[in-house]
Amino acid sequence: MFTLALTLYAASSLAGGLATSAGVIIAARAVQGIGGALLLPTTLSVINTLFEEGPRRNRALAVWGGAGASGLTLGALLGGVLTERFGWPAVFYVNVPLAGAVALAALYVIPRDPARGERRRFDLPGALSVTAASTLLVFGLVEGPELGWGDPLVVGAIAAATVLLGAFAVIEARSADPLMPFRLFRNRHLTVGMTVTFVYMATFGVLPYFLTVLLQSVHGYSALRTGLAFLVPSLAIAAGTQLGERLATRLGTRATLLTGFATGAVGTAVLALGFDDGAGYALLVPGLVVSGVGQGVVWTAMWIAAATGTPAHEQGVANGIASTALNIGNAIGLAALTVVADLGTDGKAGAALRAATADGEALVVLLTAAGMGIGLLVTLALPRSGAARTVRTEPTEPTEPADPAADLVNAPGRSGS
Repeated sequence: MFTLALTLYAASSLAGGLATSAGVIIAARAVQGIGGALLLPTTLSVINTLFEEGPRRNRALAVWGGAGASGLTLGALLGGVLTERFGWPAVFYVNVPLAGAVALAALYVIPRDPARGERRRFDLPGALSVTAASTLLVFGLVEGPELGWGDPLVVGAIAAATVLLGAFAVIEARSADPLMPFRLFRNRHLTVGMTVTFVYMATFGVLPYFLTVLLQSVHGYSALRTGLAFLVPSLAIAAGTQLGERLATRLGTRATLLTGFATGAVGTAVLALGFDDGAGYALLVPGLVVSGVGQGVVWTAMWIAAATGTPAHEQGVANGIASTALNIGNAIGLAALTVVADLGTDGKAGAALRAATADGEALVVLLTAAGMGIGLLVTLALPRSGAARTVRTEPTEPTEPADPAADLVNAPGRSGS
């Protein structure tokens, strides 16, 4: 699945670069979305299967999180350079050799999965119902401010989403091989971890969008200059991912998440001071640093929480649940907060529009800081101890292969690589 996801991403990127119409670009992005949706849980499943629960897995997740933050930095910079020098198709083309090379490397680096003794069935009714429900819900939230909350299309979309979510729950409860086994939610770490990923992307996860709008639409930054501006928060997030691993190993996941959300809330509140049409980038820096560190700490700790107590053969399911919550949180959070940000911009242009945009975004940033307080409250439901019991499930064949990753990590001179 990891290799398939990368192949889809490479192929769709090539199609996007070759596109000659908006429709083809949208279709290519949709396939990229499928590849990304496959990639996140499979990547986490590989990590959580090769590294046993505890300090080694925490370290692996921190390295993975730091790589993501580094990718954000390099991607923002490279995206600006490519767009200005070679045009927008270049941001598609650059993915092709990168994803292709990693897909080939995976065939040699990642151990083969052991043969499974049982056959699994794909829960198509469950997949269709939950996908349609989340899509209709986001559609209703996005179109509500445009069409009016009483518009039949908006009311119908939200009502249909509610019905489909109910249908999904019934399907999963009755299915012999459910997409989302409800028994896994007896593991409090997974339940809290899933909820935290939702809150994370509805708060921390929307900040880059509003920061981009501020820099480009209010302050007139170019694509390259905007990419350079993302260096500070990206480096702060990368540092936070490493700090999160150390805190989780020493203090436990619960204390680490509490620390991360508290730090992020303070830093994000300070960040709001820089969301002013007359403010310079320097006023944003303190908030970007503190908020970024908190964001990195939470990022590492929430995946540790989501993976804790789940047996190896169900890590893919658990991480699929958490990553689904992550994406839905981002979609709903962004849909709702863009409505708030645009409230005072109607009928304005020029300097007045820039001022109104900055003011609306400042309010949104403060709301995300308040939302991080919800993350604090959710985290309190985690056990105080860092240990967790593995959820007991039906007997199954062992799924942990020989661990070549352990040889890499423990080899002389390779510690931490």
